[in-house]
Amino acid sequence: MPILGPNQYGKAENRVVKVTRDGTTHHIKDLNVSVSLSGAMDEVHYSGSNANVLPTDTTKNTVYAFAKEHGIESAEQFGVHLARHFVTSQESIHRARIRIEEYAWERIEAPAGRGRHSFVRQGRETRLAQITYDGEGWEVVSGLKDLVVMNTTDSEFRGYVKDKYTTLPEAHDRILATEVSGRWRFGWADDEQEMPAWEESYAQVTRHLLEAFAETYSLSLQQTLYQMGARVIDGRDEIDEIRLSLPNKHHFLVDLEPFGLKNATEDGAVYFAADRPYGLIEATVLRDGHEARIPVDLTNL
Repeated sequence: MPILGPNQYGKAENRVVKVTRDGTTHHIKDLNVSVSLSGAMDEVHYSGSNANVLPTDTTKNTVYAFAKEHGIESAEQFGVHLARHFVTSQESIHRARIRIEEYAWERIEAPAGRGRHSFVRQGRETRLAQITYDGEGWEVVSGLKDLVVMNTTDSEFRGYVKDKYTTLPEAHDRILATEVSGRWRFGWADDEQEMPAWEESYAQVTRHLLEAFAETYSLSLQQTLYQMGARVIDGRDEIDEIRLSLPNKHHFLVDLEPFGLKNATEDGAVYFAADRPYGLIEATVLRDGHEARIPVDLTNL
């Protein structure tokens, strides 16, 4: 006899923009919020009874109402408000998961005397957050995606295994470029603990990732990844685990000899930027004594 397995429902990708006015100076929070709920939902699957079902339209309305009632201090704090509300206000809901993407805007500074209400969308990374609450404990995972970085030197790749199918020449001075996707899990798990300063934490994690990338003389992308993750764990006591996914955005020297030109790194080179196929390096860095809990496939987070 078939039985129902794990299930959830909710409203995905609620786009909410909150404008806060401080006189003539305005502030923007631009979020994409997805709500997933689970609990005593067997009957709606077996018989179609909606007696325990909070409509997904209601979850959408709650997102917009909470943006007004509570404001949006940070993606994580907003997710905490929502998750707590769904679990504590509905007897049939036992677990809430809130996933948030945040899109950053940079202020366009106007001439003196003009209002500070103009913005340009930043073209850097997208901020991420996932907040899960089951009525007893919390799991908060923050992250980012689409953070493209490049070192034009201080990177090698040599001494690797070679077999009859190996054609790649060793590189003693190469471009190292990648598009960082990362998730990090906080040690905060219950309301008895002091809540992290979410905005400051995100800014500092991003700083550590970028500084470690820039400061590491790279003998492999794996080494660079570990240094980036280790810098975060060493520098941020509130974080117990970070998982990074780094595609190697290959840059190959163009063969210019047919045109009588030497193309060498030491005198400034021309490269072909290949978009695929690409190497994909992924790993988790943990605080000693903690277990990995972030999924290997970051797209499932």
